[in-house]
Amino acid sequence: MSQIGGGGFDPVDPGDTGNGNGGTAMATTFVQQGAAIDYTPGADTPAGTVVVQGDLVGVTRVDLKAGQLGALAAEGVFDFPKATGTGNGFTAGQLAYWDNTNDVATKTATGNKLIGKAVRAAAEADATVRIRLSQ
Repeated sequence: MSQIGGGGFDPVDPGDTGNGNGGTAMATTFVQQGAAIDYTPGADTPAGTVVVQGDLVGVTRVDLKAGQLGALAAEGVFDFPKATGTGNGFTAGQLAYWDNTNDVATKTATGNKLIGKAVRAAAEADATVRIRLSQ
């Protein structure tokens, strides 16, 4: 048995992942595509609501009832509300973040959660910006 990097990896044993436990690592199991993820809201949540869970941002596509299992869109292209005025325009391809305090998309990373990228430009006067979810 040869050791590479002190991790105990055995290149002869295809089951050895180098984690030091002799090839008994738990396999990763595919669960779903990930376009939507399970979500049970604590309160009734209307369609189009942006939901932040840690660093994950999702969007409800239908009304969800409190305490009932539903789903959040974790992929797709959505029109997000944004602030208007000087400095609030977006260019196509620009990173977009969710400001959970003001409930708007923003270009400001500090204190906000990554949503994805703008898929088309939005002028400063526009009330929405079209964003592709990609976290």
